[in-house]
Amino acid sequence: MRLLDQDPVNGSMRVQIETEDDIWHLFNVIDTNDILTASTTRRDEKQTDKLRAERAEKKRMTLSVRTEKIEFSDAELRLRVLGTITEGPQDIGQHHTLIFEVGETLTITKERWRETQLERLRKAVFESKRPMVVFVSLDQDEASIAVLRQYGLKEMATIRSMRSGKQYQEKETASVYHDEIISKLAATAEEGMPLVILGPGFEKEALAESGKRTAPLLFSKAHVHHTGQSGMAGINELMKKGMGAEILRESRVAAEMESVEKLMEEIGKDGLATYGPKQVEDAARAGAVETLLILDSRIREKDHDAVVKDAESQKGNVIIVSEKHDAGRQLAALGGIAAILRYRTG
Repeated sequence: MRLLDQDPVNGSMRVQIETEDDIWHLFNVIDTNDILTASTTRRDEKQTDKLRAERAEKKRMTLSVRTEKIEFSDAELRLRVLGTITEGPQDIGQHHTLIFEVGETLTITKERWRETQLERLRKAVFESKRPMVVFVSLDQDEASIAVLRQYGLKEMATIRSMRSGKQYQEKETASVYHDEIISKLAATAEEGMPLVILGPGFEKEALAESGKRTAPLLFSKAHVHHTGQSGMAGINELMKKGMGAEILRESRVAAEMESVEKLMEEIGKDGLATYGPKQVEDAARAGAVETLLILDSRIREKDHDAVVKDAESQKGNVIIVSEKHDAGRQLAALGGIAAILRYRTG
């Protein structure tokens, strides 16, 4: 995301959507009653002699819309915002839908920006410069290709080896299997993008060797790791253990998953952890919070600046966890807010 302009007096920020992840960040930043200003298209209704409105072609214009409903589509990777027009060349007070995709520019005006929202935008600007990570998780029978985005993991393709089990066909079938995986990767990844190949057994090494021979630029940043499982379960296993290349360890989602895993371990042994709004707020006021974990859907629904400030004032780490991956679903089951503690508070 690119920050184009900021007006602290009016509470407005003008941003440009540079990546698909930025759309998810905006979904978590925009609230109902915010004013969004953007270029859009709308029909110019013209009156005719037939005493009825004649449908005209859509014209491009700049409108300001007071937000009533926000929808994020991870399938289409776009943001839809429905609201009423507050400023523009026509139809003041009428409903209009703004649709935002990569490349769009918009201005967000709020009565008050929460600190968690400002921090999310700052991180979005920083993280948009980081390369995306692509995973291939495979065994002899099946491979899953997934992309690590800032809001979570997205499975892109599944490839089956179709091995017959006949020894004389094994080598030929393996070559076809690898070629299909590499073909799917070429449609998903870019040359020089970090690539993590993982799974049980030796199929991952065989794929890495095939890839370096047939698509050296695509596999130039390939990292191979052993996991006990293949498929999406193997990717989650790798990320929960905090293993992998530097780009994986530093990624937002990996940090979220690793922290939730640590939280669950502490809860499992009745250790240094607590969860629930009141329990976490009490721990933060006491200065006992080492890591504060809040689900992003809670941030959208409620102002958590007070507990965040309490944690940060005592040098606590604050992690906003996406609801789109396994760790987010685990945190949601705990009420959406939890903390890893320095010491027990009671």
